[in-house]
Amino acid sequence: MCGRFALTADLQELAAHFGGLDLDRLAPRYNIAPTQPVLAVMAAPTGLPGSNRAPWRAGLVRWGFVPGFIKDPRDFPLVINARSETVFEKASFRAALRHRRVLLPANGFYEWRKAGKGERAQPFFIRPREGGLIAFAGLMECWASPDGSEVDTAAILTTAANAALAPIHARMPVILKPEDYARWLDCRTQEPRAVADLLAPLADEVLEAIPVSDRVNSASQNGPELQLPAEFVPLTAKPQKAPHSKASGRSRPGEDEAPAEPAQTQLSLF
Repeated sequence: MCGRFALTADLQELAAHFGGLDLDRLAPRYNIAPTQPVLAVMAAPTGLPGSNRAPWRAGLVRWGFVPGFIKDPRDFPLVINARSETVFEKASFRAALRHRRVLLPANGFYEWRKAGKGERAQPFFIRPREGGLIAFAGLMECWASPDGSEVDTAAILTTAANAALAPIHARMPVILKPEDYARWLDCRTQEPRAVADLLAPLADEVLEAIPVSDRVNSASQNGPELQLPAEFVPLTAKPQKAPHSKASGRSRPGEDEAPAEPAQTQLSLF
């Protein structure tokens, strides 16, 4: 799954990676948490004047997906991840899969390895071995309130962890290859089932996991020191499977559990 991530690239890096984006400024963020605004890359609207405009555009969305049919988001569980294995079957995601597929840029993400009772969770920063940007496959939905205001919301798709990350956690975000960005974002000609093959674990050798300080547990912490290597704590017990959320007693439509290890500081946009 993905409960925290980082985006520290500057505007030039983002423009080079995505082929040009209309961005004025972007502050580095080392500890992005659920319900905070996150950068999303999406297909540009068609029919706009100008032959040289970029095919994609960027905007801010709330990390926490809200289906359009929900009347009050405060009564709906926080949906930050959507399981790729079941997302096609869920009514909550049907319209977004067909019309609003997005990319969520990152320089890496955090995951917590949990072992037996009494052992603390070990946070890891997971990043590309060669550095640079990655992009999570995401879904976006615009939620409209009764007073007419609108909020764009998003979730990150997840898949089974590859062999390199499985010792840390059973799930990982779907990370797309740059050559597959256009297919994922092309909601006009690419039906959801036509891009299902993209929702697979990334190759084992692409990412590396760095043990880091548990300061990342607090969403109020945001600095490059969060990504410095920390003491690695070996396991003394067999790792447990990722817990299945039953916290609210309500149905969670196709999403992974919001991270239980770090203390969440949620900043509601509602």
